[in-house]
Amino acid sequence: MTLRTILVSLTSTTSAKQLLEAAAVLARRDNAHLIGLYVTESLVFYPGIAMHIPEQSFQDFVTSQRAHAREVKDIFEAFAATEDFPTEWRQVSSENGFLADSIVECARSVDLIVMPQEDDADDRPMINDLQERVIKESGRPVLVIPRDYEVAALGEKIVLGWSETREATRAMHDLIDVVRPDASVRVLRIGKPPSNTLADHQANDLAVALSRHGPDVELVHRDKDGEKVADVLSHEAFEMGADMLATGAFGHSRAYDFVIGAATRSLLREAKLPVMFSK
Repeated sequence: MTLRTILVSLTSTTSAKQLLEAAAVLARRDNAHLIGLYVTESLVFYPGIAMHIPEQSFQDFVTSQRAHAREVKDIFEAFAATEDFPTEWRQVSSENGFLADSIVECARSVDLIVMPQEDDADDRPMINDLQERVIKESGRPVLVIPRDYEVAALGEKIVLGWSETREATRAMHDLIDVVRPDASVRVLRIGKPPSNTLADHQANDLAVALSRHGPDVELVHRDKDGEKVADVLSHEAFEMGADMLATGAFGHSRAYDFVIGAATRSLLREAKLPVMFSK
């Protein structure tokens, strides 16, 4: 139950301070090394499309990138000056134009990635679907912080979405490093509750295994009753007064998600509290 390295993906001046303050809640607890990562964008030229970019336009782009990086770095340095845990500013260039590639490359050696929630107003080609790609490709848990959410606590009261899937299993084990030893964890199984809850061996074994690490764990069953999975998770978290959700991510094919609807994408866009996604 110890985080040693936390990577905060800083993509805008609007969310930078909020993300750093959220990550700090966990970093202070474990004296974790916190990395503030900023990836500079690059102009992308597509083969087969003939176009000329005036030199002045190119220089203006480079200048704006440097100015934006400086603004974000100033926010990070002001934040770091007030904290005792180790911090590191890391700025890298996205050579191929895709921010996700650079974030994934930097994330493979960390314990947790912290990212902002998707914002429909941020229609930059290099940043679209950023969270989805990092969740799918980094192999690390990703904690997504909702827009304008003020984090007072993290890892104290958690709802863990559970099903017999690889992704949910990863979420349970990733959660061990994030929760406090004295945390309360509600393991939520969605679907028709069994007539005998004691017969739900897998979920009961998981709850007992998690409790051996210290948290107070309870297992609950909730029928969907026509609701979306994401809504059931969110309602349970609200009723518990949880400070975060933890769930497996992208456990179905794109075809299934298109027809049925994807819980992961709904949570990415609409969750009202932090969600840790594991893939």
